Amino acid sequence: SKGFPKDEAYGLTSQVRRSAISIPSNMAEGYGRNSTNEYIHFLRIATGSLYELQTQMEISVNLQYLDRGEFDKLYELSREIERMLSSLIRKLSSKPVCVPA
Repeated sequence: SKGFPKDEAYGLTSQVRRSAISIPSNMAEGYGRNSTNEYIHFLRIATGSLYELQTQMEISVNLQYLDRGEFDKLYELSREIERMLSSLIRKLSSKPVCVPA
């Protein structure tokens, strides 16, 4: 987002940064919770933030703030993260629910 116009500082630039920061933040928050179900819930929120980021990247290309080559690299990385989150959610969902004593 460093290459975005200055007048986007509180618009798209801010949204891209918030979405990107939200992904690992929700993963960490969920990991620190007391149950597997809560962890899964936060992983799903992280996935939603990832989808927001993917959409914002598309918008950035359409507005010519991000070139197509850079977008392609970033989008592929985001798809890899999406697959990892999905796999972790599936794996945790198939385990017995962990409830604190």
